[in-house]
Amino acid sequence: MVIVIFVLVLWYGGLFFQSFFLHRYAAHQVFTMSKTMERISFILTWFFQGSSYLSAYGYGIMHRMHHAYTDTEKDPHSPSHDPNLFAMMWKTKTIYQDINDQNIAVDAKFTKNVPQWKSFDAFASSRFSRLLWISFYILFFAYFTTALWQWALLPVALLMAPIHGVIINWFAHIYGYVNYKMSNTSKNLFPFDFLMMGEGYHNNHHKHASSANFGVKWHEIDVTYVIMRLLHVLGCIQLKALPAKQ
Repeated sequence: MVIVIFVLVLWYGGLFFQSFFLHRYAAHQVFTMSKTMERISFILTWFFQGSSYLSAYGYGIMHRMHHAYTDTEKDPHSPSHDPNLFAMMWKTKTIYQDINDQNIAVDAKFTKNVPQWKSFDAFASSRFSRLLWISFYILFFAYFTTALWQWALLPVALLMAPIHGVIINWFAHIYGYVNYKMSNTSKNLFPFDFLMMGEGYHNNHHKHASSANFGVKWHEIDVTYVIMRLLHVLGCIQLKALPAKQ
């Protein structure tokens, strides 16, 4: 039971900061926060993503490119142009690393105001940091595992961020339903997104990319947005007001 709870904490903790900080803040800037809160978000993203930590800078720029070039050959990740999900994710990894290491030229429109903490990213993305987390996960599993099947959850813990990415970038462009017919393949995975905390309302998001709330219909409860509303009330972040969705 300890192992299952541990993986669930990593799943939803890592997912929240990927959605809240990397996606809605770094890429879309649907809210503002102080520099102190930004630094805290960097650290908590590293804490929950662990060995699969993603930089806000690399993620933010790549996701902006995804919206600009959705389902075209310039899209960093599209099932329409990759033969399988492994090929797509390898391509995504390569582009992400090139952006994050600034090995490729990126149009200024994709880099505007993207948060960057170079010294922390250098540490959090380092081989040392990743090996430290991998060692911790293995030792944790070795101590608390009570059944052989629980070891199958170790790869999930190690590769949490890429797994979250492939669910949306691959499956949410193939399976699900649509509220808006558009010139891309984005879909909503579930009527109630219990698995991805609102990220699964991908069709809604592509239609209203600047909206903090990915839900549209009454049953499309965006759990990440609910938490963001609470953080707004507490004064931790400031959500931007937007027109009502049509």
